[in-house]
Amino acid sequence: MATVAFSPTQVWKSLRFWVQRVPVLDRYLWQLFLPPFLFGMGAFGSIGLSVGALFETVRRVVESGLPLTIAFQVLVLKSPYFIGLAFPMATLLAMLLTYGRLGTNSELVALRACGVRARRWVIPAIIFSLITTGLTFVFNEAVVPVSNYQATMIVRRALDKDRPRVERRNITYQEFDQETGKQLQRLFYASRFDGRFMRGLTVLDFSQEGLQQILSAEAGFWNAERKTWEFQNGTIYLVATDGSYRNIIQFAKQEITLPRAPLDLATQRRTPEEMSILEAQDYLQILQRSGNLTKIREWQVRIQQKISIPFICLVLGLVGTALGSLPHRSSGGWAFGLSVVIIFVYYLLMFTGDALSQAGLLAPVVGAWFPNVLGIATGIYLLRQADR
Repeated sequence: MATVAFSPTQVWKSLRFWVQRVPVLDRYLWQLFLPPFLFGMGAFGSIGLSVGALFETVRRVVESGLPLTIAFQVLVLKSPYFIGLAFPMATLLAMLLTYGRLGTNSELVALRACGVRARRWVIPAIIFSLITTGLTFVFNEAVVPVSNYQATMIVRRALDKDRPRVERRNITYQEFDQETGKQLQRLFYASRFDGRFMRGLTVLDFSQEGLQQILSAEAGFWNAERKTWEFQNGTIYLVATDGSYRNIIQFAKQEITLPRAPLDLATQRRTPEEMSILEAQDYLQILQRSGNLTKIREWQVRIQQKISIPFICLVLGLVGTALGSLPHRSSGGWAFGLSVVIIFVYYLLMFTGDALSQAGLLAPVVGAWFPNVLGIATGIYLLRQADR
């Protein structure tokens, strides 16, 4: 079977052909969007990195003796997180500056005189915002979690290298009936976890009616090959229906069939910002089996926010286009200040929805998405005002 090879010249001609088929207005606006967008990425990303990471890193250098080379690595690894946050802000700034400039130069007036309405010149802005939405989603999924986790691990190794660390204390895991999800079957407790062994273990078995047995052991670890727990130096108390001890069994070593979830809870130290959506959903499944409603709601909201946050680019792009299209005669400095105010209001709404969802007053999907819905409604209203 013959293969078809394309030369760079053919590719370039094909690309030029399709670009030339794009309406002149769209091409003109996209060229205007790019410079302020890149400026916004640099400005907002730098501000976020300075406020969000630089001060904390300097504090660790001064107070904890974090080496300067490590501090520089942490700043570099933290920068993708703030670049991800800068995408929506830069999109908003690009729309405000571009359409504000067109209005100041009376170009929007000329377009209206030619019969071009605001709903037409908003199309390039929406396409540009959708592109930045996709870039934000990919960036936040592929780059940000990895870089955040690497930064955290570098700091931990640098600050904790001279002292042994206990991964977790007071690990509690509740296992419920798989059919109803309401009947408690087992309660697992460990006083601490040292990276390999669970210490001070207690397991209460409610798999039948009432308390059936109590297992207490000095230590235990997960045998990955046999997929069981191996408990050491412990006692099993078999409980009768009247609450008395029916039998007491002491052991030096005992294999118990229990889920791996308590170990997953103990070893999972990543924050939502250090996970992709799939990783966060896997961890949510563990939490759902544990029955910790507070943590479950928190992670449900975080997962929804991971999906909704990239769409801030689309929302702010629409709002910025509508505001920039309104009649005004102002200098370019108003756009940057207005961007800061809009972003502040938007994130205030997002934090409010976050708090209400975690308190159980709103569903996680509602708390994460209602700022976007409100922003789109506001943008459509303002665009109609600009179209009059």
